[in-house]
Amino acid sequence: MPASSYDSDDGYGEMHGQTILSTGNSELDKKIADGLPLQSLSLIEGENDTGKSVLTQQIVWGALKQGFNVDLFSTENTSKSFLSQMESMSLDISEYFAWGYLRVFPMHVVGFEWTKEKMQGTLERMIGFIERSRAEVIIIDSLTLFTEYAQQDTVLTFFTNCKHLVDHGKTILITLHTYAFVEDALVRIRSICDAHLFMKKALVGGKYVMMLEVVKVRGARKTTGNIVSFEVHPGYGIKIIPVSVAKV
Repeated sequence: MPASSYDSDDGYGEMHGQTILSTGNSELDKKIADGLPLQSLSLIEGENDTGKSVLTQQIVWGALKQGFNVDLFSTENTSKSFLSQMESMSLDISEYFAWGYLRVFPMHVVGFEWTKEKMQGTLERMIGFIERSRAEVIIIDSLTLFTEYAQQDTVLTFFTNCKHLVDHGKTILITLHTYAFVEDALVRIRSICDAHLFMKKALVGGKYVMMLEVVKVRGARKTTGNIVSFEVHPGYGIKIIPVSVAKV
């Protein structure tokens, strides 16, 4: 049975002595200021197919290996498809899922009518659920679907509420597509977040590779601004590509 970090005497099940959320990939951690800070709000931004979900899957693995409980809200996967994707990256989390240390909440609901009014209520209920959840690490992949039906102020309020939750012990990561926001809203969202990772694709040597830019990590012990290039290999997972090879 996997070790759980949850302690019923501590409302947020905080892992004492730990300050960094590892991805479970030492090469990747080195490029992201040794990992993301715990009790922080992180934004993973990029266009379609730039590796946002792959990165969050790696972070799920790292969090579970550290002993944290994880809640994943997904607009792109069911529980079954998420577990299959993790297994294809050689990240078998089936035991953690079976014991309840990982919970997956698919956000595509058949028959649900998406409206601005209902979306505001949904985001408010998500905040309440996260606040009551025993999970220390919360991942929302992605928030883009919500932004299509919610007013800008509603989304900004959601980020502000998330920031309040991390001040009380939660670690929250949110992915979104850059095209879903006007620049002014993006600037405000980025400023609210403690960490900002930007994903893109680049053509290198006749093939596309994923590139991760560490825009900021608040309180990082190492300099940010690093650019990480990587590929995803079935059966292996994320493989870091040296900068000399990935240089465009």
